[in-house]
Amino acid sequence: MIGRRAFVAGLAPAIVRGQKAQRPNILFAISDDQSYPHTSAMGDPVVKTPAFDRVAEGGVLFRNGFTGAPGCAPSRAGLLTGRHIWTLGEAGTHASYFPRNLAVYPELLQKAGYFVGLTGKGAGPCNFRDKGWPHNPAGPSFDLVKESPAKEGMSAHDYAANFGKFLEKRPKGTPFCFWYGCQEPHRTYKKGIGVASGKRLDKIVVPPYLPDTLEVRSDIADYLTEVEHFDQHLGRMLDALEKSGELENTIVVVTADNGMSFPGAKATMKDFGWHVPLAVMGKGRFRGGRVSEDLVSFTDLAPTFLEAAGVARPAGMLGRSMLGLLGSTKSGVIDPKWDAVYAGRERHSHARRDNLGYPTRAVRTREHLYIRNFKPDLWMAGDPPKYHDIDDGPTKQWMMAHRDEAAVKPLFQAAFGKMPGEELYNVRQDAGCLRNLATEQPAVAAELRKRLEGELRRTGDSRITGKGDVWDSYPRHSPMRPELGGFAEQGKYNPAFQK
Repeated sequence: MIGRRAFVAGLAPAIVRGQKAQRPNILFAISDDQSYPHTSAMGDPVVKTPAFDRVAEGGVLFRNGFTGAPGCAPSRAGLLTGRHIWTLGEAGTHASYFPRNLAVYPELLQKAGYFVGLTGKGAGPCNFRDKGWPHNPAGPSFDLVKESPAKEGMSAHDYAANFGKFLEKRPKGTPFCFWYGCQEPHRTYKKGIGVASGKRLDKIVVPPYLPDTLEVRSDIADYLTEVEHFDQHLGRMLDALEKSGELENTIVVVTADNGMSFPGAKATMKDFGWHVPLAVMGKGRFRGGRVSEDLVSFTDLAPTFLEAAGVARPAGMLGRSMLGLLGSTKSGVIDPKWDAVYAGRERHSHARRDNLGYPTRAVRTREHLYIRNFKPDLWMAGDPPKYHDIDDGPTKQWMMAHRDEAAVKPLFQAAFGKMPGEELYNVRQDAGCLRNLATEQPAVAAELRKRLEGELRRTGDSRITGKGDVWDSYPRHSPMRPELGGFAEQGKYNPAFQK
């Protein structure tokens, strides 16, 4: 297990970059709502993720992997395009359009001769059909096989079997690009599945921003059980690749779209909202058994895939290829220039009057997280009494019921309350982002404010140029039109929405 025992380096040959005769396959696996500590490779004592660990051991475990947003639709759009969410128009917010003029890596690879497919959740929730997309921007759907009976509270997709069908249809000798979009561990969970699966509540690690109660521990155990469901299907996919002889020529990336759906994580710019698990393996291309402390972002994945395939990157793609990091033989900080990542959010759900969002931008370095809240007069988690930007569940319900207790009040404020215009956290000392240092350390705040604003101006963010109200004009599509890729307000995303 990475972080608990040493690995033998040099398990694979040195990288061979994008050779035309042997272009790499790409298997991209993304879970739905999983924060960075929750794999066994990262040291969690309860969750069992042998498939993620297999990728980490055979490749590189990135301890500092970040999404471009703490919510699924903008996060996925930024990943597909290699761009910051504030450059994506309607695709940079939740449940709006996905403009047809945005270049996405699966389509670019398809035009270059790749066989492309998707199972589960791709881009979205978003309205892509009305903008002229023939299918989800992540690829054509392969969702014919269902699990029978389906597990309660989980999608019926047999993701691994659908990957098998995709491989059967692939023309011989054609490289592939496949998107495995698991709909777990998105809420809701079947209550008690964690304990029923054998998880001991006394072993659960409760994040510092949540109250340590049996109800919360049980809720986390249920969440970890759904993480394992994602991992089990990934394991079957890896086995299928190995059996077919394709694993050596496949770049495998495993991550999550945003943080866990608990108060103080998902839909916030706090660290647990956009700091996600990330492991990358290319057994025939770069050395395994390494751990990277470099800060990498979802904006960097599309450029990586394109460079590996020998495909030119389009104009407007802002990220950097990670092939240099992957091809290194080092661990730790491989390249000091990878020292910061940027992200933002706008609307997450219909949680405020007039469908207003909550505009924020953030910069994360190895030591600090700086957050700029553009409208601090609004409620971060959505208007009371419902706070709809936090997914419903036992932890949310318990915190709302006990909000006035002395031990709970500061945690409730940090997750549900109004935030100041600036937040600064020392994430090495305060992983839960509970102590705002913006006024205590003005020099650090000023330095990061300057760095963030520089990136926003360089990339034309309308929140900086004075035209930020355009975000409130973007429509939000309701569950009444599932064929557009809309979403259910609570509970699981309907699989039909993603076709």
